[in-house]
Amino acid sequence: MPAGAGRHGLPQGRHLYWLLSVFMFTLKLCQAEAPVREEKLSVSTSSLPCWHVEEFVAEECTPCSNFQAKTILECGSTGFVEKITCHLSKRIEFKSCRWALMEQHLFWKFEGAVVGMALVFACLVIVRQRQLDRKALEKVRKQIESI
Repeated sequence: MPAGAGRHGLPQGRHLYWLLSVFMFTLKLCQAEAPVREEKLSVSTSSLPCWHVEEFVAEECTPCSNFQAKTILECGSTGFVEKITCHLSKRIEFKSCRWALMEQHLFWKFEGAVVGMALVFACLVIVRQRQLDRKALEKVRKQIESI
């Protein structure tokens, strides 16, 4: 390996050049994809859901029934759906949503799991500390007996 070379055989000054060229390549890729994203956003309003382009009334978020889960595509992601009625077009559509009570239950389950794990690890720390204390006391007792 030549003098001044890094661990991969590149001279140390070239590491910065290599990282910069990778960054610039990634930046060019991102810029090349940008117009495609803009074109996707400029789709005609007829394909957009009605609640994106006009006023609507939404019913409360409710769990999907077995029938709804099989027939309504929006039920698949969260298992909850809200019914939306648009004013101008008089269309009735469904939108996937997250139910607040479900979120609260998930939060408290998570909190319970965290507290449970904290108690288990606290007990392990106490047990280990007692073992170490016993070993230290035994070592001191052996040193005193050997005098």
